[in-house]
Amino acid sequence: MRWLRFGIFADGDGVAFVEDVVRREVAGRCATVVGWRVVGGDLGGGVTAEEMYGDLREQWVVEHPGEDPGDRRPVEVAVGVKCSLRVWRALRKGILRELCPEGDAPHVCRVPWMAR
Repeated sequence: MRWLRFGIFADGDGVAFVEDVVRREVAGRCATVVGWRVVGGDLGGGVTAEEMYGDLREQWVVEHPGEDPGDRRPVEVAVGVKCSLRVWRALRKGILRELCPEGDAPHVCRVPWMAR
């Protein structure tokens, strides 16, 4: 089993969006989700999600000036997948591309993220 870990600044809808992106990517590959965790507190080793991903709060402010962040907070989404290293790398790349699709025009991410 291999883990995909992403820090995100999201509310419940944002977490659901990320889950949907992950599940779509996994469905298109030879992989199986065998674990799923969303952690907003202690990530282990005395490090919290706020300490690890708190900068995403600033990314939100820059990309969404004047918008209320509402219930958004830094959390880590950790997905355990059963797959080869090659598939894991393709999954990670595909998920990151879908979390914030790049185009030719300036854009903002729906859910600020950071890969770990």
